[in-house]
Amino acid sequence: MTAPFETGVPQPAELPQPEEISVPDILASFDGGETDLVCVLGPTASGKTRYAVQLCRAINALKGRPCAEILSADSRQVYRGMDIGTGKDLSEYQEIPYHLIDIAPAGSRYNIYQYQRDFEQAYRAVRQRGGVPVLCGGSGLYIEAATCGYVLPEIPPDPVLRAELEQEDIEELREKLAELRPLTDPSVMESKRRIIRALEVAFYEQEHPVQRSASLPKNVYFIGTLVSREERVARIDRRLDERLSEGMVDEVKRLIDSGIDPKDLVYYGLEYKFVTQYVLGILSYDEMRTLLAHAIHQFAKRQMTWFRGMEKDGHRIHWVLP
Repeated sequence: MTAPFETGVPQPAELPQPEEISVPDILASFDGGETDLVCVLGPTASGKTRYAVQLCRAINALKGRPCAEILSADSRQVYRGMDIGTGKDLSEYQEIPYHLIDIAPAGSRYNIYQYQRDFEQAYRAVRQRGGVPVLCGGSGLYIEAATCGYVLPEIPPDPVLRAELEQEDIEELREKLAELRPLTDPSVMESKRRIIRALEVAFYEQEHPVQRSASLPKNVYFIGTLVSREERVARIDRRLDERLSEGMVDEVKRLIDSGIDPKDLVYYGLEYKFVTQYVLGILSYDEMRTLLAHAIHQFAKRQMTWFRGMEKDGHRIHWVLP
């Protein structure tokens, strides 16, 4: 099965071949100690949350008791009050417990180091309860932080380096980061400030060795939710219109009225960047809708590039049709 990621590209990318997943085999591997975490990943609008919930229910049915719990790997769903724009869809979880959602105030700068600590605590608690942890998300750096097995050092800011990087435009910074970190979380690329921070981290890591963690998962079973480019584009457009009709603009207005600086919302990128610009009168509604749809499509492509890069680095991803 093949499909281009972008029409007009001379050499269209080939989609992975979907597989049939055996939940009994996954559970046997987990119970036998060969697997210590199941991770459901995929680009935006690929149905990964729904698939993760269905997987948890299948695990519970085989175990004969509620035991599967979801740990989120979404860099924006951590923020309270940012619901429609981040697509939390909490009703999808129903009876399945979930963690690492709504754990930070909107407007704050929750970071990858905090996430790794919070993930480790939640993961350890699920294991201590005799549960089966299922990581679910599309934020590449968060997935990496949870599954890399090493402790991320909390790197102090470098004002001199930041001042130097601020003089470069965003495309130059993107190229520089891609050279230092071929696998770069797509969400980072949406913000100049986040790219500068990622460069700061990359330069630091070049000179400092990492330390392994005894309590992070080491043997991860990766499942990827697969959709064709055409279906992904249609889903993204349909979902965007649904979110706009559900009150995404009003959500942004409420956040601003609550005292959050619009610059902080723009920092989060995608929906919050463009809808905030519309609310501030910088963009018309049609401009906002068009630019946002394009940005989400580009974001989804970069997510797939990240996941295929994981495979090139030796991670086996079992791709499924959700």
